[in-house]
Amino acid sequence: MYITRYQIPSINMEEIVATKKQKTAVSTDVMRKVADELPGEKGLVNSRTRRMRLRAAWMYYVEEMTQNDIAQQLGIGRVTVVRLLTDARERNEVKFSIQGGLQECIEVARELEKRLNIEEVIVVPMSNPEADATGPISTATGMFLNEILTPGLRIGVGWGRTLLESLGYIKEVVVPDMSVVSLLGGITKVKQFNPSEFAWRFSNLFQAECYLMTAPAIVNSPATKKALIEFCGLGAVFERAQSLDAVLLSVGDLHMDGTPYRNGFVSEAVRSEMVSLGAVGETLFNYFDANGKLVKSAIDGCVMAVPLKTIAGIPKRIIASGGLRKAEALLGAIRLIHPTVLVTDEFAARRILELDKKLP
Repeated sequence: MYITRYQIPSINMEEIVATKKQKTAVSTDVMRKVADELPGEKGLVNSRTRRMRLRAAWMYYVEEMTQNDIAQQLGIGRVTVVRLLTDARERNEVKFSIQGGLQECIEVARELEKRLNIEEVIVVPMSNPEADATGPISTATGMFLNEILTPGLRIGVGWGRTLLESLGYIKEVVVPDMSVVSLLGGITKVKQFNPSEFAWRFSNLFQAECYLMTAPAIVNSPATKKALIEFCGLGAVFERAQSLDAVLLSVGDLHMDGTPYRNGFVSEAVRSEMVSLGAVGETLFNYFDANGKLVKSAIDGCVMAVPLKTIAGIPKRIIASGGLRKAEALLGAIRLIHPTVLVTDEFAARRILELDKKLP
C-alpha cells in the first residue's frame, strides 16, 4: 500500500521544553535495548530511541527512501531499520495524517541535514519567533548529551548561556574514565558565569577529570600566550585537546547586548571593527563572516583557546545555539566548523536555510 503521509503523535512538552519556573527535570529513564546492530545504541534513553524511530519513519514514508538507503544514512543494518519501522507502526507513530508543529521541525531538520551535510540536526519547536530560544535549546542539548555519555569519553566544552542552562537537564551520573577539557581560558571579571566554571560544573556532574585552561581568555600579546603554553603547564591542555572525541560549542552574534560585549569580555572597539569588516559571529572569540571565512581581529593571537584547526579534526562536533537573530552567525559557524550535530530552534533553522540559498 502506498502511504503518502504519516503522523507523529503529540509529545509531552515537558520532555521538550521544561520552563525555568518549573525547573522540571527531563525524564531520562532508560528504555529497552534496541537491536545489537545499532552502534553505541544499547541502553539509550527514551528520547534517543524514539528519535531514531522517527527519523527512520520519516525517511521511509515521506522521503520514500529504500530500507538499504536508510541503513546507510543512519549507519545501521537493514534488519535494524526493519525493526525500527515495525516498532513505529506498533506504537501507532505512523498514521495517515500529519499533526501540526512537530512534523515541521522534523522536516526542516532533515532539509538542513541534507543541504548542509550535517549528520544530525535537532530542531526544537517554538511558538513565537521573538521568544528567547535559550530554554528550549538548552533542554534539548542536555537531553542529547545524556545520550552520548560513554565510559572513557573525552569532550571539550566552550561556553555560553545556552550551555550553562543545559546543566539543569543533564543527568548526574558517574561516567568512568570520562574527561572534560575547557576550550577557552578564564574571565577575570565575572557577572553570571565564566567558561572555566562551566567546564568544572559540567565535569562535576559525572565525577570526571577536568582540565582547565588556567589563564585569562584574552592575554595582552601573542608572546604572552606562547609563554603561558610553553612554560606554565598549559601545553598539556592543548595537547589533550588533540585527542578529544567530541566538542560542545555555542555561537555568538555581534549585537551590542551579546554576552561578550555586555559583560565587558571584549571591547566595543573590537566589536565595531569586526562588524565593519563583515563578521557576523564568533565562537571561542574567533570571528567569521556568513561564508565561514575567518575575519582577523585585534585580539587574534591573544586568545587562550584551542585552535579551530584542532576542533575541525575532532570526530563529533556539536553546536548548540539559536534565536532568529543568530541565524546568519549560525550559518557562518556551520560553514566554518562543519558540525556533525546541530541543536537549534525552528525559526533559526528556517532562516538558516533561506540564507544558505541566497549566499554563494
